[in-house]
Amino acid sequence: MEFLLFLLFLLALAAGSVLGLTADSRDSADWKPTEDGRRWRSRPC
Repeated sequence: MEFLLFLLFLLALAAGSVLGLTADSRDSADWKPTEDGRRWRSRPC
Protein backbone atom coordinates (compact mmCIF):
# COMPACT_ATOMS: atom_id res chain seq x y z
CA MET A 1 0.00 0.00 0.00
CA GLU A 2 2.80 2.42 0.86
CA PHE A 3 4.48 1.65 -2.44
CA LEU A 4 1.30 2.52 -4.32
CA LEU A 5 1.02 5.86 -2.52
CA PHE A 6 4.65 6.64 -3.32
CA LEU A 7 4.08 5.70 -6.96
CA LEU A 8 0.97 7.90 -7.08
CA PHE A 9 2.99 10.80 -5.64
CA LEU A 10 5.70 10.37 -8.29
CA LEU A 11 3.08 10.20 -11.04
CA ALA A 12 1.47 13.40 -9.74
CA LEU A 13 4.85 15.16 -9.82
CA ALA A 14 5.50 13.92 -13.35
CA ALA A 15 2.05 15.03 -14.51
CA GLY A 16 2.57 18.49 -12.99
CA SER A 17 5.92 18.78 -14.74
CA VAL A 18 4.46 17.75 -18.10
CA LEU A 19 1.61 20.23 -17.73
CA GLY A 20 4.02 23.04 -16.85
CA LEU A 21 2.73 23.48 -13.32
CA THR A 22 6.21 23.30 -11.82
CA ALA A 23 8.93 25.93 -12.12
CA ASP A 24 12.49 26.32 -10.98
CA SER A 25 13.43 29.92 -10.28
CA ARG A 26 17.11 29.04 -9.90
CA ASP A 27 19.69 28.64 -12.63
CA SER A 28 23.26 27.31 -13.01
CA ALA A 29 25.44 25.86 -10.28
CA ASP A 30 25.60 28.90 -8.03
CA TRP A 31 21.82 29.24 -7.79
CA LYS A 32 21.80 33.03 -8.20
CA PRO A 33 18.46 34.46 -9.35
CA THR A 34 18.07 36.16 -12.73
CA GLU A 35 15.68 38.67 -14.24
CA ASP A 36 15.01 38.09 -17.95
CA GLY A 37 18.20 36.05 -18.17
CA ARG A 38 20.41 38.70 -16.57
CA ARG A 39 22.12 38.20 -13.24
CA TRP A 40 20.65 40.19 -10.40
CA ARG A 41 23.37 42.12 -8.60
CA SER A 42 22.92 43.81 -5.28
CA ARG A 43 24.43 47.26 -4.95
CA PRO A 44 26.18 48.44 -1.80
CA CYS A 45 24.42 51.14 0.20
